[in-house]
Amino acid sequence: MIRQSEIREEIESYEDLKKRTEDTLEMIEIADQSMMEELEREVEKIEAAVDHLELKTLLSGKYDRGNALLAIHAGAGGTDSQDWAAMLERMYLRWAERRGYETDILDRTAGEEAGIKSVTIGISGLLAYGYLRPEKGVHRLVRLSPFDAAHRRHTSFALVEVLPEMSDLDDVKVPPDDIKLDVYKSSGAGGQNVQKNATAVRLTHIPTGLVVTCQNERSLVQNKENALRVLKARLLQMKQEEQEEKISELRGEYTKAEWGSQIRSYVLHPYQMVKDHRTNFEMGNAQAVLDGEIDPFIEAFLRKID
Repeated sequence: MIRQSEIREEIESYEDLKKRTEDTLEMIEIADQSMMEELEREVEKIEAAVDHLELKTLLSGKYDRGNALLAIHAGAGGTDSQDWAAMLERMYLRWAERRGYETDILDRTAGEEAGIKSVTIGISGLLAYGYLRPEKGVHRLVRLSPFDAAHRRHTSFALVEVLPEMSDLDDVKVPPDDIKLDVYKSSGAGGQNVQKNATAVRLTHIPTGLVVTCQNERSLVQNKENALRVLKARLLQMKQEEQEEKISELRGEYTKAEWGSQIRSYVLHPYQMVKDHRTNFEMGNAQAVLDGEIDPFIEAFLRKID
């Protein structure tokens, strides 16, 4: 649910930009040469702010203004891929922090040696789904493996899912008989952190075979509610994809997306480069991208599909 304060903040930022523009135009008319350098810097800032507002107009989908559910799944490749999935988790958490979004880890399965097998994160804030939507797909990492004794170059893959989180769960109807509920003990650290009670939840949607797990909360009820949120979001996404496939098939455009068709490559060796294969946008500072600086990739994608 988008808060009224977020809408108010968006309106106020627009009004502030409008006033800054009017004030700057007035100053330019009366400015002498000594003031021009400062005014030029202000014009550049205003132009950047206008570009940002223009980008927001591209986020006009039904769920773009709402919250998102982001899931990361390690691909084939064992420990390297699981470590890569954990690196992506950090990247998106850092990105969300920069934007002031709230994050909630709903489910997380650790890898055997390092990294994670999968994680599901709730990301809350204005336009969270709209901005994250372009991140859906396979992400590829090329680097010297820290888990290889010979220190050879490895290629790892991870799948990123981005689902809209609906404000009203009743938007998607799921008959109780269509869901199989399994309850088990949460996995995690040993010692005092071992769960004594079975609070983890696995929901299986019988008609489609979709499986959702949630174990991060200590309450069985909370885990069940969170799992149902994710399941309904996945069912909604599946329905949307089926509709898009039918339209594309009628147009003669549809090509099935395969696991190997990565949307972005992150190369850390023998050189540093992150490249989006859909837009050809690339950045040489791979570490900055892995630290959460993914907005340039998102913007390039949104402007291309507009």
